[in-house]
Amino acid sequence: MTTIKAHFIEAQQILEKFVAVDANFEKIANASNLILKAINNGNKIISCGNGGSMCDAMHFAEELSGRYKRHRNALPAISISDASHITCVGNDYGFDYIFSRYIEALGKSGDVLLAISTSGNSQNIINAIHAAKQKNMFIVGLTGKTGGKMASLCDIEIRAPHSEFSDRVQEIHIKVIHSMIDYVEKNLQIS
Repeated sequence: MTTIKAHFIEAQQILEKFVAVDANFEKIANASNLILKAINNGNKIISCGNGGSMCDAMHFAEELSGRYKRHRNALPAISISDASHITCVGNDYGFDYIFSRYIEALGKSGDVLLAISTSGNSQNIINAIHAAKQKNMFIVGLTGKTGGKMASLCDIEIRAPHSEFSDRVQEIHIKVIHSMIDYVEKNLQIS
């Protein structure tokens, strides 16, 4: 029982560290406004991540294209999670290019890339960011630890407080994702 409770106490402490920094909420609002602007201008949102972060990227996209809390039109969002694309590119070009090739194919100026990496150093995410920059896309990054290489590459970086393992980072990321989706739904200018 003690070990289980400690898990929750540690999660609470990390969340309290995040909540104590008002700039985190300004970044979430700014990222959400970038997403709203892209949608209102006829652009799309592309999200990517590895492992649990891919699950978060998929969740983000499906809540926009499906619905979160409010009935509204579907929004243009997609995660880079197609197994055939990933295995094709991974086989032909290498794992480091599974996301960037997708951006090269479908990214357009004014689109937004939501790039998720708990370390901020995943090479395939870094390559996706570079591809998005080549397309004049906006980059919102969700990171952890020190922010890694992503910190200086993103237009907006939202960083979870430092923790030893990625589970605490991912718990902050899913809260950020839900707050961004809620903000978008509440401030959407299209029905």
